[in-house]
Formats: sequence, C-alpha cells, structure tokens
Amino acid sequence: MPAKGKHRRPKSSSFSRGLAAAGTGGAVLAIPVIGATTATAAPASAHSAAAVTAVKAAPTSYSVVAGDSLAKIADALNVSGGWKQLYQDNQSIIGGNPALIQPGLKLTVGAPARAASADRADRSARTTSLTTATTATTATTATTASAPKYANNLDGWIKQSLDIMAQHGIPGSYNGIYRNIMRESSGNPLAINNWDINAINGVPSKGLLQVIQPTFDAFHVAGTSTDLYDPVANITAACNYAANRYGSIDNVFGAY
Repeated sequence: MPAKGKHRRPKSSSFSRGLAAAGTGGAVLAIPVIGATTATAAPASAHSAAAVTAVKAAPTSYSVVAGDSLAKIADALNVSGGWKQLYQDNQSIIGGNPALIQPGLKLTVGAPARAASADRADRSARTTSLTTATTATTATTATTASAPKYANNLDGWIKQSLDIMAQHGIPGSYNGIYRNIMRESSGNPLAINNWDINAINGVPSKGLLQVIQPTFDAFHVAGTSTDLYDPVANITAACNYAANRYGSIDNVFGAY
C-alpha cells in the first residue's frame, strides 16, 4: 500500500477533469466529466450540501480514467471516510493493491451502510469459521503427534504389545518376549506348526509365539485384533496366558 498522502494534493491544485451536475433521484450529484485537457478543480463551495448528501445517500458509479487515484476521486466527490472507505467499498473489483486502479474500472461511490455492515458481518463469519477450523486442525495434529508410533516389524510389535500389557497389568519384558519368539517362530508372524500333537488334534500352533486358537480365544486381550496371526494380538494373548500359568513370559524357556 502506498505511503499515506502519496497521491493527495491540495484542493487548489489542478484535477484532470472538471465536475458537472447530474440528477440522481431528484438530488444534484457532482460527478467528473472527462476532459481532453487538464481543468481546474471546482472550488470547495461548488460541492453543495445537497450534492454531498446525495453522495452519502444514494450510491453512484464512477469510471476511472488515466491519472486517477482513489485519493483524488474521494476528495473530488467528498466521499465520507476518504479513499480508505472508497477502497473498502470497491475492494472486490480493485484487488489487493489500492494504488493500482485501471482506467475504465467502474467504482461504486457512496455504498449503502447496510452493505458495508453485511460485508463486515460476512468477514467476521469467515474469520470465525477459519478460527474454528484451525483450532480443530491443531487439536487433531496435536493428538496425532502425541500418539505413539510403532514400526511395522518385530521390534515395533513387541513394543506395542508391551504398552498394551502395561495397561492391563500383564507382566513381561522385551527380552523375555523376544527370546521366546525367536525360539517358537524365528520372528515369522505367519509361522504354523502342522506336525505336533496340536496339529494332529486339528488346532495347530500359529503366529509369533505359536498359540493355538482355543488359548488365543481364552486369553485374548481387549483392544487387539481377533486375528490369531496378528503380531500384536498374538504376542499379547500369549503373554497373558504365560502370566496366568507361569507368572510371566520371562519365566518361559521352552515349550509352554
């Protein structure tokens, strides 16, 4: 935005057009007349009370010509609120820079107060909506950022299981779980035993800690998957079973 007063001149200086009187609903309105040469601006006394009242009461249209500025136009037409009000009333067609107004641009002079109020109310509503949306986004981002992240690998599965176990008071350590997993499945979550007595009985041992379905169902921990092959669900159920039978998965060193 240009510095204050950059385009303002004393009213005694020349203006690129003269002023002519035009009827607007019975009231006299002073509007510029485009001239081929520079004309002297009409003295302040030429702007009668009726003309000023007309500008304030009934909006009119003004066509921008070369050499115009919002300050010049506002001064010549005695716009209440000056160039800033003129810019506010026409910002949608002028754009973001009030110093750039193109010849031929149609400006509304003396916009009704209710229109300005409606515009302010609309801006207020948009600001409120934006603030609400920003707050919601910030809250969602904060929640997401605070949620623990687990890698989709053996290390991540064990750590996630330990967090769930802690919530349910199930004992066990990282080393105890890891040691038993490596013995039972070598870390393969899809491992299945098709040859032992359980397999012969139709309930083969499956998953990281080689759990049979009846044991998984009996010791399944709420909040985990009901899929026996799910790594976290498998580890957590097996540790729950081991805690019930051996005191902790840490106390298991062989087939269990």
